[in-house]
Amino acid sequence: MSFAIGPETNIGFMGLGLMGNPMGMNLLKAGYPLTVWNRTASRADELVAAGAKLAASPRELAASSDFVISIVSDPPALESILWGDDGAMQSMKSGSTYVDSSTVSPDLARKIAAACAERGVSFLDAPVTGGDWGAKKGELVFMVGGDASVLADAEPILRVLGKKWFHLGPNGAGQTIKLAMNLILALEVEALAEALALVTAAGLEGEKLVEVMQSSMARAGVLDVKAPNLLKGEYTPSFPLRLMHKDMRLGLELAKQLKVELPAADAAFSTYSKVKDEAKEDLDYSAVMKFWKK
Repeated sequence: MSFAIGPETNIGFMGLGLMGNPMGMNLLKAGYPLTVWNRTASRADELVAAGAKLAASPRELAASSDFVISIVSDPPALESILWGDDGAMQSMKSGSTYVDSSTVSPDLARKIAAACAERGVSFLDAPVTGGDWGAKKGELVFMVGGDASVLADAEPILRVLGKKWFHLGPNGAGQTIKLAMNLILALEVEALAEALALVTAAGLEGEKLVEVMQSSMARAGVLDVKAPNLLKGEYTPSFPLRLMHKDMRLGLELAKQLKVELPAADAAFSTYSKVKDEAKEDLDYSAVMKFWKK
């Protein structure tokens, strides 16, 4: 028996980074009782001040929640909060729903789904796109893998956090689509960085290339959001380089499993890897431009 989702549904939220903190705030604004947990507890201060309860551990959070959401940085972080000491999987309630919006591998999503099924917990892998600005505005897009009926039940909560969601197939499908999409984003930004490097090497202003591109095609996110970063050399993270690098790695690992060659993605990954390895601070993935601006 599952818990009916309504205004009094107890929601637990794990992971309060660039995305998780504003997502949690939107749930509070919508009136949902919210319990939160983060590895660095001080990141919960703003949410606690707004009315959220702070759990001492993922296990404590899951025990008090009918609907659990997580969004953490990478597969090891997710496995730690689920199966580590005081992990959430120890106390997930039968009949509850768990939605993970981290970007991880499809294999890990299926592993979580199997563990949830053993405990009578409904699970959706639901990575998001839209950046921290979409999280703040409640305009995220969810890519969902799992049972369609579970998604239908979860829609009232997703509606608070996002503007659209796609049911893409069984567990793992959401992660597959997200990894493929991020490979596109990474390649687009590297292509723009290469083009700007070429133009500036020829003695022209990079802004001229961007102006022409904006006039010759629909205004794309790469031009509107990332081009200013590349032109100014300012890389405050809205999508951290370390996470894009992780997503590219996971996408290439998936391609290897499926025996699909991705030569352009392989080449781009080498460029992103070099920039990441040389970075001394947390940067946006548009910092790939640093490969040419040394």
